[in-house]
Amino acid sequence: MNTTSSPPPNAPLSSTRVAVLGIGMMGFPTARRLREAGLQVSAWNRSRSKAERLLPMGATVADSPAQAVAEADVVILLLEDGGVVEDVLFRQGAAQAMRAGTLVLDMSSIQPRQSRDHATRLSALGMHHLDAPVSGGPMGAEQGTLAIMVGGKPAPFERVRPLLELLGKPVHVGSHGAGQLAKLANQMIVGITIGAVAEALLLCEKGGADMGKVKQAITGGFADSRILQVHGQRMIERDFTKHGAVAVQLKDMRNALTTAQEVGFDAPITQLFEQLYAQAVDHGLADLDHSALFVELASRNGMT
Repeated sequence: MNTTSSPPPNAPLSSTRVAVLGIGMMGFPTARRLREAGLQVSAWNRSRSKAERLLPMGATVADSPAQAVAEADVVILLLEDGGVVEDVLFRQGAAQAMRAGTLVLDMSSIQPRQSRDHATRLSALGMHHLDAPVSGGPMGAEQGTLAIMVGGKPAPFERVRPLLELLGKPVHVGSHGAGQLAKLANQMIVGITIGAVAEALLLCEKGGADMGKVKQAITGGFADSRILQVHGQRMIERDFTKHGAVAVQLKDMRNALTTAQEVGFDAPITQLFEQLYAQAVDHGLADLDHSALFVELASRNGMT
């Protein structure tokens, strides 16, 4: 562990040094927004070229996770899954390179059990940890409108709240792992509602109604939702350009089922949709937007 200390909690936000590990669809707009707000940003990504896109914005690019975090006050993780988070933190040397008092803000979507384990191990090394997964996608990161679900101790949350408010609306929902539980709830609702919208619109088309007009007709009623407006429109336009991938939605449904099993909770609806997303992946839709569950359901009904 780096034995130098991070600055006091009341240090001005502009002096905060942030490391962002994972410069993908979410990491890039997050790091860019922090730079635009005047924060010092050190970026690392497994594929260095993705991180180098931040160079014109004044960020520095590190050759390793350990190098990225060495002088950071806050370390933001936006990585693929819990296994990757563990590897970057504890096998690639990031945790050992952090200074005492560094706050690790894990914005990846992982299992609550993994988050609690990481928090315990980081605490033993003298670091703070919050799980803070998000909803809102790349557009939300760009616009600073993300929903941010935070688990962990209240004091670190208050310390990092001004930074989080640059990115969206942070809500402290409980102890370590609670943020990930909230994100699983979010993803269950999103994944299941995408299926409901897709099936309903396809039924209307099969029966001879215009899907676009049906969407217009039910807008404003009890069936209206952001999923209907955003993902439903993608279905109507058959535009499945990736915003949130089918493969990621499947990962989230499986994380939800794993967590449900751990706590002794029966989740039959989520189980059904896990099977549907798995079949969509098997049929080559993994890298399309998760609204492409529409394609899987259309295929089942002989519709294109």
